[in-house]
Amino acid sequence: MGDGQSLAPVLWPTSTFALGSVAEARKLATTVGSDRFYSRYGNPSVSGFEDAIARLEGAEAARAFSSGMGAVSGVVLGLCSTGDHIVAQRQIYAATQLLFQAVCPRFGIDVTFVDGTKPGAFAEAVIPGKTTMVYAETPANPKLDVIDLDELGAIAGPVTVVDATFGPPVIQQPLRHGVDLVVHSATKGIAGHNDATLGVVAGSKELIDWLWGFAVLQGACASPYDALNATRGIRTLPVRVARQCESALAIAEALEANPHVESVRYPWLESHPQYELAKKQMSGGGTLVTFDVAGGVDGGARFIEALEIVQHATSLGGPETLATHPASTTHVNLLPEELEANGIGQGTIRLSVGLEHVSDLIADLTRALDIVASA
Repeated sequence: MGDGQSLAPVLWPTSTFALGSVAEARKLATTVGSDRFYSRYGNPSVSGFEDAIARLEGAEAARAFSSGMGAVSGVVLGLCSTGDHIVAQRQIYAATQLLFQAVCPRFGIDVTFVDGTKPGAFAEAVIPGKTTMVYAETPANPKLDVIDLDELGAIAGPVTVVDATFGPPVIQQPLRHGVDLVVHSATKGIAGHNDATLGVVAGSKELIDWLWGFAVLQGACASPYDALNATRGIRTLPVRVARQCESALAIAEALEANPHVESVRYPWLESHPQYELAKKQMSGGGTLVTFDVAGGVDGGARFIEALEIVQHATSLGGPETLATHPASTTHVNLLPEELEANGIGQGTIRLSVGLEHVSDLIADLTRALDIVASA
């Protein structure tokens, strides 16, 4: 993570590197993971970030991308071809869902969606000899459904992939459950300061080397500036997430007790449908709370716009507490029946808990809920 005598990670802002000879250039141009040839292939600042993620995830290697969706599309299109079949859970980030629904069919890749919370659903949908990938997301965006990682990791044959953006590696480690690849939008909790746009994939060296070859052609390479900011974020990841998890649980409990809230989802809340599973495979409940306010889209809008401390933004995992209305933002491109299938209502609010004092946050949320109720 450092270089020479520097205590802090070092920035290598260069796009290319001076080469000593033609023979050296040829060697670097044909070496997987070379980080001193051309920064689309690799960069020392980016490599430092990748190495840190690999260690955190218990992986052999990692590859960074320019965004979370760059990583997701790199995995899907880098490993699947015409005639292949993917099993994916229904409860999933909308952009990933649209990748499966709109892009994969253009390439002749079939996708079957299943209820990821139903025991055995993934394995039952696998078609021997055809299914090349099983793709899950846990906790899922935005209703925080939790998927059984042991069950997923036990599926033999297809490559198993987990988007663990909502459960950074200090909370859960899918690879330790037998899953093949873990994906993060490192823009979120890993970088943790809302100043980097980055994705990353971790897993075996064999799979990451294969993905590296595709990524060089895909071109969604990570910026060294963003990689450096994400490496800085990793240095405080455990303490940040511990504080955010503690606050999130307190907020979830307060919201559940509030008469103006219709329902609350938080993995470590006893009312969560997969509470026991979440306690088993997560060391914390995560940094997000999802809840429903009365009044549909108008109620959701009034609540969002009544907040003073909590800010209205669509990202998550940073030091500021953010609220978003999924039906109008992150999942706006889904049809009404698709929103319903994912459990997303017109009054659903996704809250990313930051580092502010929890009593101030609860007071702000309570006041906004009172305003909605009095309208």
